[in-house]
Amino acid sequence: EKFVPDHVKEYSYHDGPLPIGEDQTISQPYIVAEMVEALELTKDDIVLEIGTGSGYEAAILSRIAKHVYTVERIPSLADKAKTILDELGYKNISIKVGDGTLGWPDGDKKFAGIIVSAGAPSIPDSYESQLEVGGYLVIPVGSRSLQNLYKVRKNKNGKLEKQSLGHVRFVPLLGKQAW
Repeated sequence: EKFVPDHVKEYSYHDGPLPIGEDQTISQPYIVAEMVEALELTKDDIVLEIGTGSGYEAAILSRIAKHVYTVERIPSLADKAKTILDELGYKNISIKVGDGTLGWPDGDKKFAGIIVSAGAPSIPDSYESQLEVGGYLVIPVGSRSLQNLYKVRKNKNGKLEKQSLGHVRFVPLLGKQAW
């Protein structure tokens, strides 16, 4: 309930998306769980989250992985998430405001997992280049109104192998390599 606005706190344990401001939503808890599980993370992994939102998913990821890098395009949401995560004592999360379609473009970071909380028309090239061999990308891909949730593994040859996890509806991924 710390991750949702006061006017929807009474629904914070409801299994559905909730508004968090700026025309954005916190994802349905079931979908968050399915996406996080699909990453197959370990305690030594470094993960990239696209779409920080309220910070809820980053908090969950930080309990599993060694470090979470998260990108949010809306400064006010990034600021709120940082405040909440700091208040709750999370130390292994780095938040950046920027174009999430570019991933984490600082340096040559490779991630064991990349999780995208917005629907894309296709998989941005930056995600493929920033995903380590053997790593997983979980991303909704399709139209602005309906997407297929994919679990994508980068095989030893550097090729992406996609597995559909079903249909979902996410806000659109906005940026240079998406809408």
